[in-house]
Amino acid sequence: MSFAAQPTASLFINGQHVEGQGDALPVIYPYTGETIATLYEASTDQVAEACRVAAAAQADWAALAPVERGRVLLRAAAIIRERNDELSRLETLDTGKPLQETLVADWESGAQALEFFGGLAATLTGQMIPLGQDWAYTRREPLGVCAGIGAWNYPSQIACWKAAPALVMGNAMVFKPSEVTPLGALKLAEILIEAGLPAGVFNVVQGRGQVGAALTGDSNIAKISLTGSVPTGRRVYAAAAEGMRHVTLELGGKSPLIVFDDANLEDAVSAAINANFYSSGQICSNGTRVFLQEGIRQPFLDRLAERVRNIRMGDPLDPDTNHGPIITPRQAEIIRGFIESGQAAGAQLVCGGAGEGAFIPPTVFTDATDDMDIARDEIFGPVMTTLSFFEEDEVIRRANDTGFGLAAGVFTQDLTRAHRVIGKLQAGTCWINTYNLTPVEMPFGGFKMSGLGRENSAAAIEHYSQLKSVYVGMGGVEAPY
Repeated sequence: MSFAAQPTASLFINGQHVEGQGDALPVIYPYTGETIATLYEASTDQVAEACRVAAAAQADWAALAPVERGRVLLRAAAIIRERNDELSRLETLDTGKPLQETLVADWESGAQALEFFGGLAATLTGQMIPLGQDWAYTRREPLGVCAGIGAWNYPSQIACWKAAPALVMGNAMVFKPSEVTPLGALKLAEILIEAGLPAGVFNVVQGRGQVGAALTGDSNIAKISLTGSVPTGRRVYAAAAEGMRHVTLELGGKSPLIVFDDANLEDAVSAAINANFYSSGQICSNGTRVFLQEGIRQPFLDRLAERVRNIRMGDPLDPDTNHGPIITPRQAEIIRGFIESGQAAGAQLVCGGAGEGAFIPPTVFTDATDDMDIARDEIFGPVMTTLSFFEEDEVIRRANDTGFGLAAGVFTQDLTRAHRVIGKLQAGTCWINTYNLTPVEMPFGGFKMSGLGRENSAAAIEHYSQLKSVYVGMGGVEAPY
């Protein structure tokens, strides 16, 4: 069976498909290891051309009434929904995620972002400030050209999450997807053009780190939005400082999920499954440190082990498959290294283990301690580390004892305690009695090393615009001489 997914060309610049002039980028279907497409990196000159074209197109795009820009996004959302089946299949080929997931969680989330920001367009107003006889007003204006850099776990969703607020504010964008999952962004570029976006306003370049460096260092770039690892975020932040560029960073996490004795057991187990094993654990906000109060610890582990037996690993295109392969052999090797490390450190396996080939089954550790690598480092795979606790103050202190601060969750039927604990956790995106729900209406982002700025919601507009203050004098002007 062939899974060919060759695009028209590797890049999308000025409304046209353009072939890359750099090294080859093979696109590997994680399930079979088959090369389903071969793309080519952008050359340094092509990156510069994409940025130049974006800068030339941006002014006319920004000059449109916001509601006109919003209509383009709304039309793009409708096109995505019409083609969700074919787009989702492509997403599965690109990422290896089960079709059961991609049909509901990837392009659909992207459509929601385009729809939300398209609908927000007409509300992007300033403020009138009375000053007695005089007055002032503010204007919210675009930044210019934004560089978007995506990750491989949710490639098409991330492209939409970054493009939607940027475009509705009148910015242009040059987007570089992960070199591992380059296909979805090209489809988004085509759809935006079909929806009426002027040529040059959204461009796609492909490549590895050197292409990202050329993009973020280009003099036309006013803002960089990255989804990636902490080390990559540090490099991008340092590069942005040279040009005083605006930055949004959505980085990694090692998030706590705290389950108190009085929690609804079935709900807590369901949330822990979603927070560790959905997308084969390849989600930055996952609650991979599951703190279990002593009274619920054993019932939780017993029920979790029962539920995990329902896993269906296999062909991601089979609608019954609910656990797909790891994105690359290298990533699978990293995850297996952590599993070996946990066992060597004395943690006990409740279920799972190293698995075979591209697949790593849902893996749960118990008897872990806070100083183990499996409890401190981001694994980015289907590995849950459970830790026991007794008291509320104790678990808050331990949960916060990390350099990360992306997400956190609390399960308890005592809502006073739920809000009290959430208020003390050092994390930017939190849940009570659920986990990993990220509606576009809610801001998403982290504290500490997990990033800067926010994606989604009206809060994202703050990171894709700049505020201009205008003082209006209504009388004479005095001077001391």
